Amino acid sequence: MGKSILKTLVKVLNTKPHFNEQSNQERMELKAQDISTNYEQNLENFKQIFSIPKNVDVKVREFTIRALNRHAFIIYLNTMTDIELIQKSILMPLIENEHAAGKIQDIVSFPVEKTITNIGDITENITSGITALIVDGDHQCYVFETSKVQGRSIEKSDNEVIVRGAKEAFNEKLADNMGLIRKKIKNENLIFEHFIVSKRSRNDVMLVYEKDLINHETLHSLKDKLKAIEVDSVLDLSLLEQYLEERPRSLFPTILNTERPDRAVSFIEEGHIVILMSNSPNCLVLPATFWSLFHSPEDHYLRVPYGNFIRILRLVALFISMFSSSFYIAITNYHVGMIPPDLLMAIAGARERVPFPSIIEILMMEIAFELIREAGLRVPSPIGPTIGIVGALILGQAAVQANVISPIVIIVIALSGLSSFIISDTSLNFAIRLSRFLFIFAAGFIGIYGFGALIVLGLFYLTSLKSFGVPYFAPMTPHFFSSKDLIIRHVPMKERFRPGYLKPKDMVKQRKE
Repeated sequence: MGKSILKTLVKVLNTKPHFNEQSNQERMELKAQDISTNYEQNLENFKQIFSIPKNVDVKVREFTIRALNRHAFIIYLNTMTDIELIQKSILMPLIENEHAAGKIQDIVSFPVEKTITNIGDITENITSGITALIVDGDHQCYVFETSKVQGRSIEKSDNEVIVRGAKEAFNEKLADNMGLIRKKIKNENLIFEHFIVSKRSRNDVMLVYEKDLINHETLHSLKDKLKAIEVDSVLDLSLLEQYLEERPRSLFPTILNTERPDRAVSFIEEGHIVILMSNSPNCLVLPATFWSLFHSPEDHYLRVPYGNFIRILRLVALFISMFSSSFYIAITNYHVGMIPPDLLMAIAGARERVPFPSIIEILMMEIAFELIREAGLRVPSPIGPTIGIVGALILGQAAVQANVISPIVIIVIALSGLSSFIISDTSLNFAIRLSRFLFIFAAGFIGIYGFGALIVLGLFYLTSLKSFGVPYFAPMTPHFFSSKDLIIRHVPMKERFRPGYLKPKDMVKQRKE
């Protein structure tokens, strides 16, 4: 009895996917066809594709065009279209106009965006918020740009905060993001090239570049990668970034992610490619080097002495954040001779009652700091700063009073954590935070020798990274001809050349006077 039930279940499970596959196959074959001149057949096809009337936001309106004396229907998504515009500019002229006319374009008061014949292309336009008009006896479909999708207005940047410079940030509307870039580059060479990624979601992707600057090898390489993406859905630009990276498991990012239009424009003007995507409030910049990730968008808005001071401070913060904890472990566990006697006595006195070795102390406080940081980000915004301040104060004070942690460790962790906040790029910030734990374990294992060995191995690894053929530390190593905008920035009048590692068509961006 049990065996027969099991066989029946296996049979059902084996046969169910067969019917779904057959249904999908029929749908794909239907979408590959062109529309018919038969009105009833077209109406039935689109009702079948959109599951009407089960699908409540897809609307079909049938009527008679008086000027042509022919039946017609429009189909649209009422959640993504301007209903009033459809009613006044498309439906009313078609229904009420009695004057004889030969073309649809002569009847409607709204411009026809284009005409399409393929059913799949028509379906794709409808799901993007476009209204489709199909007329009895006509072999083509008329589509009207009537999309009206609710979304955020243009707001300030949340993640890349600056004192000087533009305050605008990208939002989830692709058209708005394109407009923000167009507003800053008034040049006929600026290209927005459209791509569609994923099979089911059909997400819109824009490649943005200047055709008189871009290196075509890099552009073709990117296009090949986009075409090679064979997935059902890519919902966000951050997911697309992982499909495009050469080493998606690498700690260090090789594609820059920014939500600032002014920063994106500065990269376009140098010869980079920017990727925009519908429903994503940011953009991707590639190729990206370590220096482009290290720089802040505010560096160029400040006067040269101020900008260089901030850059040097950021570089010092990077070293403190990455190495301070591991260096403390190395010198207190293995190389006490490196510490001045007075300081050594102070550290020994502070650690006299602490029952744990220094590596355990450091790991406990590092993990506690990361927990407080993440908790402050995830809770509602009015509570976040309070949790960060109160949590750190109470936790640190209680740990010291309980003789679980020594005071010197609190200072080291506080310096390390605060320094990490100065790194503005989110991906690079994560890379430094994770690398810090690797250095802690290396220093706890064999002291300064493990610390130094990991630095050498890390440099070897970083120099092996490439972003679409561009070395990660270019133009420092290997050396490329450029304006040398690495750590110290020159005055704007001296920055005459674009980065040589991009191989742009025009290297000179500023002529000599």
